[in-house]
Amino acid sequence: MNRFHFGSIFFVVLLIVGCQSSGPATNPEEAAQIITEETLLSHIETLSSDDFEGRATASEGEEKTVDYIISELENLGVEPGMEDGSYVQEFPLLGQIVEPSSASFVIKQNGQVLNDLEFRTDFVAWPANEGEQIDVNDAELLYVGYGIQAPEFDWDDYKDADVEGKVLVFKNSDPSFDENLFSGDARLYYGRWSYKFEKAAEMGALGAIIVHTTPSAGYGWNVVSNSWSGEQFYLKSTEGEAENMPAFDSWLTESVSSELFEAAGQNLSDMLEAADDPDFQPVPLEGITVDVDLEANYSNMSSKNVVGEIAGNDSDLKDEYVVFTAHLDHLGITTPVEGDSINNGALDNAAGVSTLLNLAKAYKEVEPDMRRSALFLFVSAEEMGLLGSKYWANHPTVHPGKISANFNMDGMQVYGPTEDVVLVGYGRNSITPVFEKYAEETGRTVKPDPHPEQGYFYRSDHFSLAKKGIPAIFPNPGQDYIDKPENWGETVDSVDTANYHSVNDEINEYWDPAGLVQDVRLFFRTSFDILNQEEMMEWNEGDEFQATREQMIEEAPEN
Repeated sequence: MNRFHFGSIFFVVLLIVGCQSSGPATNPEEAAQIITEETLLSHIETLSSDDFEGRATASEGEEKTVDYIISELENLGVEPGMEDGSYVQEFPLLGQIVEPSSASFVIKQNGQVLNDLEFRTDFVAWPANEGEQIDVNDAELLYVGYGIQAPEFDWDDYKDADVEGKVLVFKNSDPSFDENLFSGDARLYYGRWSYKFEKAAEMGALGAIIVHTTPSAGYGWNVVSNSWSGEQFYLKSTEGEAENMPAFDSWLTESVSSELFEAAGQNLSDMLEAADDPDFQPVPLEGITVDVDLEANYSNMSSKNVVGEIAGNDSDLKDEYVVFTAHLDHLGITTPVEGDSINNGALDNAAGVSTLLNLAKAYKEVEPDMRRSALFLFVSAEEMGLLGSKYWANHPTVHPGKISANFNMDGMQVYGPTEDVVLVGYGRNSITPVFEKYAEETGRTVKPDPHPEQGYFYRSDHFSLAKKGIPAIFPNPGQDYIDKPENWGETVDSVDTANYHSVNDEINEYWDPAGLVQDVRLFFRTSFDILNQEEMMEWNEGDEFQATREQMIEEAPEN
């Protein structure tokens, strides 16, 4: 339920603004001024109202959200971005529920049962090939350390080992012993659990096991157990695609993993440490096999991305784009808390959707001066694992080699103006210095992610585009608040923690949209500069996405 409403506060202001005619802006500075507290809050107020039912993926609330965004784009004169002349990119989803009562994971030593594990307590596992029944018997295990292949760091944990038909055992995270390798303590995609499972599929493995430790994961076993024991959602595979996937993916607790390695004549701690050696060789876990039996039920559904564009005018550059992303979905209706069951998602991510609509409005004001084109991509199913952006990245409406940059809006600054702004992805590509230029013009500083070890760069929709080589940036709120009480940052952190992914994510008395205006105007000025530069943005030398970028540019169609 919405407990605090700005409608009565700014409705009269909107009427006054709407009756004034200022004419089209003639430069980006003037265009930025049409981004105001009122224009930003109006969309947030609407999208986070109970009428939108929390905007859950594949729900009536999503339909209402899609219709609203399309209506706003049409009113702004933003053209449809799909080849068929529509705004909608529909995509198929698959829901998967593993039957816990029959889930079985048995570790054997020389053919004899060593440990019959308990689901959730000792392991979580699920079919990786969309199978309804998984029956793996006497599968051999191969410990592959981090399981990383990173040519830019001259790192290969596989050393030409034959992994086909084997279950690969991974250490989570990535090497952090050298700041010149894998960015030191910063967690790259190589260190994410999803990379391990993707690599197992790429290598033709039968299955995958990640050894959980709290230091390597960054969270306790309870997070793993809770996250993978309920319904999971995936992009539905194309015909024949699932057949080439591993039979199962899984996690094991540290204690179970320690017993497993000991039975194979190895010490888990020693093996985890050995993974930090660039000369590491895969280690067969001699005498150890596993039997894995899983049953899963599936449900089919579909969701929708919304795509709009404003065409550029330079004959040589108008088929190149800057892409703006924001996820439109949230958690929908859940178990009531004090009578409120609607997760309104005002900050997460009605604020991001409003930001894109305001950016589109500003770009329409400077449309004649746009050299490249602008694409506004509102993706769904982010809360299910970035699935909408992943689908668009796999089925792009613009070739990735024709995209200069991506600005992703997810979780905006709604607590007041700041002297700083945080860039997740700071210093990784040529977007950063442009960002710094316009921040400095307004007396602000740009700061890197204060917690790179948490891998936030890989947790929002820009990552789906970065994997296709597109230089991407993820702006986050600053912390150096202006004209706020002492310890306001701690207050904001407390409010955010209490409201995140809950029914309390609503416009409230702590909001000060002046900070949102400040940031969105900065994003507009920065992106407009990038959109009009002679050259497209690039990843910095040695970045994990640089090689993919070069490949995509090479494969891009000619003008």
